[in-house]
This record gives sequence, C-alpha cells and structure tokens, in this order.
Amino acid sequence: MKGGLDLGGTKVQAVVLDDAHEVRGQARRATPVSGGPPDVVAELAAAIREAAAAAGVEAGALSGVGVGSPGAVDRVAGTVTGASNLPGWDSEFPLGQALAEKLGTKVVLGNDVQVAVGAEFALGAGKDFSSLLGVSWGSGVGGGIILDGKPWLGRGASGEIGHMVVKRDGARCPCGRRGCVEAYAGRVAMEARAKKLVKRGEHTDLFKIEEHRGRTRLTSGVWERALQRGDAMAVHLIDRAVEALGAGIASALNLLDVEAVVIGGGLGTRLGEPYVERIRVAMMPHLFTDDRPAVMRLSALGDLGGAIGAALLVDELRPQPVRSPA
Repeated sequence: MKGGLDLGGTKVQAVVLDDAHEVRGQARRATPVSGGPPDVVAELAAAIREAAAAAGVEAGALSGVGVGSPGAVDRVAGTVTGASNLPGWDSEFPLGQALAEKLGTKVVLGNDVQVAVGAEFALGAGKDFSSLLGVSWGSGVGGGIILDGKPWLGRGASGEIGHMVVKRDGARCPCGRRGCVEAYAGRVAMEARAKKLVKRGEHTDLFKIEEHRGRTRLTSGVWERALQRGDAMAVHLIDRAVEALGAGIASALNLLDVEAVVIGGGLGTRLGEPYVERIRVAMMPHLFTDDRPAVMRLSALGDLGGAIGAALLVDELRPQPVRSPA
C-alpha cells in the first residue's frame, strides 16, 4: 500500500491506496493557520497516520508517501519554496526529508495541482484525452498541464495559471504581484476583499455563516451557503472570480491549444457543473479560435483527486501512453 497527501491552504487530505488504486483509508485535517513549515509537517504526518490506521497498516509500513504541495517543488532536492498560502512558508524548506523522518518511509513530492491533474488523466475526467489543462479553484488558483500524454513540468513551476496577469496594475495577489487570476479568484484573496468591503460599510452574511459553521476561514462551504442565500457580496465576488478564470483559461488555451480543461479544487468541486459552465461561457469571448473550444469537465475524483495523484507518485505512475480522444 502507498500513501498520498494533498496539502491545501485550508485542509490536508490523506489517502492510502492498494495496488489496484482503490482507496483503503482516508483522513482529513485542517491546515495550520499559524506557525511555520514544521507545524504543517506535523499535520501531514498525523493525517497519513490516521489514513493508514483506517486501512489497517502502520504509516511506516507503506511503500512510500507522495505529497502534492503548493509552491515551487524541487522533487530531486525534496524542497518546497514560495507556498504563499501556507503559514510562515517564506523560504525553501526540505519538506520531503522532514516528513520522511517523522514517518519512517520514503517521501516523494510533486506540485499539488499537477499531481491532481495526473490522477484525473490516469483515472478520472481526463482519461479520454491526450492533452489537457487542469485548473484548481480553491484557496489559490493552480494549474497542471498534460501534453501528448505526458505531464509538462517545465523547470518545476509550470502550470501556474493563477499567476497569469488578467489586468495590468490590478488587484493585489497573495503572491505580492498585481492583476493575477488568483487575486480575483483565489479564496484567500476573495476573503481579504470581503473584509475590506465590510470595513467600508457593505453588508454580507459570509462572516456570520463562517462563525455559525465554526470555521476560521471562508471555506468553500461558506461561499456555497452564502450564494444559496443570494448574498450580494458573495455573488459579486464569485462573479468576479468566474470572469477572471474565464480570461485566464482562455489565454492558456490560446497558447497551448489542449483538448480539454478539467476544473477541480475546493470551490470548483463544491460549486460543481453549473459553475464549470459559467467559466466556459466567460472563457469564450477571449478565445482566438472559438469554433473548436476545449471540452470543459468537472473533476471526477473530487476532493480526493490531489491525494490520489500524490499517492501515484510513489510508484512513478506517470501518464505514459499517448491516447487519441474517444
């Protein structure tokens, strides 16, 4: 058996897979909101131990553990840099070594969205295509790319669609730059914007829902409930996010011309098919070639996709065959 960890800005999702890629155990824990990388490592270790226990094995007996992490991942060195949505992650940190020491088994790293895209390509919504763009809409906005049946990793930081600029000198992004897709569509940036609007005297139920649900952040579930209530601020900020995603995805498609786009992540999965369609509509005016747009699909693996994809890293299960669309 092998383990997989999806490290997100809000949650840590762990799974244990058997040799047939079936989930035998899983666990979820909250991502720390303070501290630094060692605190994150502690939660990762606790999550995989819980998942392993649910599968009836010890964490140290796993053949390995894969981790899908945000930021720039150096798989060879086992380090992560620039994970701006995680607490205190201001510089390079040896995540692979630190976690391996806690668990007593080998650890391999990958970019969080890229490994989720790999799982969708191998097992989920992307399995009918030889090229695709995966977009994770959650705490931030991330991307992963499959070209000719193989992941395109660049030099370790490819697929960062969230940091494509959709407005020059636009809104401030958590990365420190301006006008990025993530500045408008990432949940962290959206929450910061909501707080500013409240300070200006605008009304919203977002933070009341957060408190009622016992949350410390505006999670995907909080946004969903606010939308269901017709909360004007939530509707405005989500509309703004959809437009930014549409423009960013269209720009990526104008460059790559892939066959399909798979939308996942916390918000993408929670809001579902209706919002995949809304993103498609927002994308269309920006496409250079709009007579054959990419197929838009919702993630088939849902919340577990990132952790499943991370687990596949253990056996080096990269997409290999070049397949023609069905």
